[in-house]
Amino acid sequence: MNPKEIVVLPTIEKLADFIETLLCEKIAETKDDEFLSVALSGGSTPKKIFEHISSHDTGLVNWNKVRFFWGDERCVPPDDNESNYKMARLSLFENLNIPKENIFRIFGENEPENEVIRYGKIISENILVEDKLPRFDLIILGLGEDGHTASIFPGNIKMFYSTNYCEVAIHPQSSQKRITLTGTVINNAKKILFMVTGSGKAEMVTNIIQGNEETGFPASLVKPTNGKLTWLLDVDAARLLDKNFK
Repeated sequence: MNPKEIVVLPTIEKLADFIETLLCEKIAETKDDEFLSVALSGGSTPKKIFEHISSHDTGLVNWNKVRFFWGDERCVPPDDNESNYKMARLSLFENLNIPKENIFRIFGENEPENEVIRYGKIISENILVEDKLPRFDLIILGLGEDGHTASIFPGNIKMFYSTNYCEVAIHPQSSQKRITLTGTVINNAKKILFMVTGSGKAEMVTNIIQGNEETGFPASLVKPTNGKLTWLLDVDAARLLDKNFK
């Protein structure tokens, strides 16, 4: 039995359509006075998908009902080209006229140790908290070729299990500091969506989906405690999966 939902689609356009449909479904489940809480990922795949969604807006998604957060952010100013916020602003928010009050960015320009505290408070004030943990409606994740997700890297698995909402992470190669949601928060989401494209990720996709948490890859530890996990892949990223997993 495979507990994961795996969706394989041929093009970025089809992946974008899937995301749009998912958002419509989730918004329909919210009450009139509620918002859909979504944590975004950085990376090239989300950028392409966001660009397609915003440039082909169907009008079906009520964007005023969506509140945007981030799964991780580099410790850089918001106008820096490495900023996940800047990527989302240019590829999604500006084209769709997302209200500023619906955007809750991580302040990458702040002192990291202070920012994890500030952003944790922002989350607790704006996200439903159950059993002392925020419960996001949707968390979108990427997958690194090294098996990292959000900014939780191999070699620092203990960060995944932190009881804090956010932690300061350090990139193992560049030593760049980042702010990341912890695995404890990620696994408490109602819906977790991995978005992965490209043949360069195919081997790691197979390792995670067909392997187990003993691999030591942070992404293998993503297992919702009371939610649903979906892998959204293009054909290239899924090319090494056994047929029974597709």
